[in-house]
Order: sequence, then structure tokens, then C-alpha cells
Amino acid sequence: MAVVKHTNADIELLARLLRAEAEGEGNQGMLLVGNVGINRIRANCSDFKGLRTIREMIYQPKAFEATTKGYFYQRARENEKNLARRAIRGERSWPAKFSLWYFRPGGNCPPTWYNQPLVGRFKLHCFYQPTAKECENIYNTFA
Repeated sequence: MAVVKHTNADIELLARLLRAEAEGEGNQGMLLVGNVGINRIRANCSDFKGLRTIREMIYQPKAFEATTKGYFYQRARENEKNLARRAIRGERSWPAKFSLWYFRPGGNCPPTWYNQPLVGRFKLHCFYQPTAKECENIYNTFA
């Protein structure tokens, strides 16, 4: 069962984002990017208040570098579509389980990003999640 409403076009969009943002980090890295995106829709807090659709999440201004560069405009392959479906169904993994942010620094992960604590690193990406006080929904709206 899906945790966010979606269409086939949404699956395609999310799959393209996964490929553009984390193809070099393998299936797990791409799934983690999907986790963050779906978290942003479901959380309705912080910088992500009012996001209700996959399209709104992906095209939120300055949310994903890939949408402003050519990488995002590669076609989605079946593998990425399957990963997108898994994220949409609510499959989540550490360190993105409750994360709303990730980025790829040139070196070590900073201890905070947008005032949020570091929860972990997967290959080259650092993941950050909000506190329960700031963003309660991220912790109680998911299976």
C-alpha cells in the first residue's frame, strides 16, 4: 500500500530523481534518496510544509540540485522505477528513515545541516533528521 498518492508519471519523476541524485551509490543509495523525498511529503514540517505531491516535492525550489542540471533529464530505467515504488510504499532504511535532508560534502559530514543533527552517512551522502520537537510528524505518521 502506498504512503503517498501517486500516478505512473509520479513514479517516473521520482525514479529520474533517484537516478540523478544517487546512481553512483547503488540501489541502496537511490532508495535512501527516495526515503528523504517521501519523508518530505509526509512530514508537513520545517521547509516542507504544504508539500502534498511527488511533483511538488521534486520541483520545490532549490530542493534538489539534480533538477537544475542535466542529470535529472535522463530517462528512468525499470530498476529506478522499482526503487521509486518501494519508497512510495513506505520502505525506509537507516540513515534516511526519518531524514529530511541529505547532501554530499567534499569531506567529512558536518555535525549539523540546516540546524538538524547528523544521523549517519551512506557512501558519499550525509543524512540529517529533524528533532521530534520540530517535526513530530516525521516520527508518528509512518509504518
